[in-house]
Amino acid sequence: MGDPNDVTRRTLLAGSAAAAGIATAPALAREPAAPRKTSSRMIPKMPVSLTVNGQAETLDLDPRVTLLDALREHLHLTGSKKGCDHGQCGACTVIVNGRRINSCLTLAVMHEGEHVTTIEGLGSPEKLHPMQAAFVKHDGFQCGYCTPGQICSSVAMLGEIRDGIPSHVTEDLGHVEFSDGEVRERMSGNICRCAAYPNIIAAIREVHEA
Repeated sequence: MGDPNDVTRRTLLAGSAAAAGIATAPALAREPAAPRKTSSRMIPKMPVSLTVNGQAETLDLDPRVTLLDALREHLHLTGSKKGCDHGQCGACTVIVNGRRINSCLTLAVMHEGEHVTTIEGLGSPEKLHPMQAAFVKHDGFQCGYCTPGQICSSVAMLGEIRDGIPSHVTEDLGHVEFSDGEVRERMSGNICRCAAYPNIIAAIREVHEA
């Protein structure tokens, strides 16, 4: 019989495996935990009244629904796009009470009684909005995914300049002037992956001059 103090690699591994099996046996024998019960109580929906593209709309919505999802999923106005869904790309830009917002970052219930304008409300194929026509003329889009947000943002942005609202690059806070620099700064929240920025600025400039 060999020396009991003579431990080989094989006997060491065998002993470790046996010890592990003994240690885990009680855990394996335990019955699995019962699934956590969830409340069957549904979150109550809330009535939300909006004026969308000039038409009164009343929706029953989960209070967690974003304005973007209310427009796309409930009113089927799919012009406003869901891009990043984090307010970083601007594809979901709509105009609310004359000011542009990222509709993916705001809840529909927060806009009770307000006026919302989407790309569908600016113009139609038969009668384009001047900004839509300028984008077509100057080829201000390529894939077109960001275009609805770009156009809505452009229209509201010109309104900001007209109302004298300064930006980070405005030199004279008492007198806001249109410039390519102002446009670039104010439109920086609308990302175009196709990089049609020079054409977008040309389209905006034409509408401003007109």
